[in-house]
Amino acid sequence: MLRDNIPQLICPAGSLPALKAAVDNGADAVYFGYKNDTNARNFAGLNFDDKAMREGIRYAQSRSREVLLAINTFAQPGRDADWQRAVDGAAELGVDAVILADVGLLDYAARRHPGLRLHLSVQGSATSYEAVNFAQREFGVRRAVLPRVLTLAQVENVIRNTTVEIEVFGFGSLCVMNEGRCWLSSYATGESPNTVGACSPAKYVKWEKSPGMMSTRLNGILIDRFGDNEPAGYPTLCKGRFEVNGATYYALEEPTSLNVLEILPEIAEIGVAAIKVEGRQRSPTYVAQVTKNMRAALDTLASEGKRYQVKQAWQAELAKVSEGSQATLGAYSRPWR
Repeated sequence: MLRDNIPQLICPAGSLPALKAAVDNGADAVYFGYKNDTNARNFAGLNFDDKAMREGIRYAQSRSREVLLAINTFAQPGRDADWQRAVDGAAELGVDAVILADVGLLDYAARRHPGLRLHLSVQGSATSYEAVNFAQREFGVRRAVLPRVLTLAQVENVIRNTTVEIEVFGFGSLCVMNEGRCWLSSYATGESPNTVGACSPAKYVKWEKSPGMMSTRLNGILIDRFGDNEPAGYPTLCKGRFEVNGATYYALEEPTSLNVLEILPEIAEIGVAAIKVEGRQRSPTYVAQVTKNMRAALDTLASEGKRYQVKQAWQAELAKVSEGSQATLGAYSRPWR
């Protein structure tokens, strides 16, 4: 039976209502960030000030749920103290773990707060067990979040060769980059999620309405055009439609959502410690809906084991909040390899 090997469900919280939605709908842990550029989801109107953070931590921990604080951008020259203060604040707040990417900051946290549990962020771009074991050996990292570029067999190989807990993404938006190495946003705007904390920073985004059409631009670059009855997505360079050799299409990546429901038994069987839901920039409704259905699937796996089957109701509910019109197993399944 798989009951004892069911991964934790880690859910996003871009706001206090989203955090409560995750906790109320069955998340084992929530992850959130400061309202500043130490956070790779530093969008206007989202994230936590000190008061909201304390309330969120109390709400989750009083219900026996864990709280993970993401300080997952890279410290900028001359501003190391800003990121160090964020780590100090996390320790003072009593979070269950801090998610870090910057090796200098990992070193600082390990030396200054030896009792603080450290997780290696997906922004750390650890795609091999050698990289994971380095983070464990040098900084005492207890868990690593793997980028969404590995096959399931590659994930299994990492797990087989490390004692660090491994966390993988299970639902949400995909990225064509190996996280932590994004250059597209930098190319268009001079800023990236790895530094200022947001892909396609809002100050560079422009919406232009014309008869029958909505155009979206990023720092003057036309990203897409949408008809009146077509949902207009947020303008990120990787998910734009561009004219290439006379044809207009999604030249880099078509909007689609990762959804691992059908391979949950395999994910559990290889020893994945936690499954992460992407979406700190999404609404509390999104968080509630995804958490509820992922929780139901994991609970069914725990009780049914090898008899586990995906229920259409789960897929139908998740489809309502998916990015784009289709779901994918992403890099996990590459039958052509």
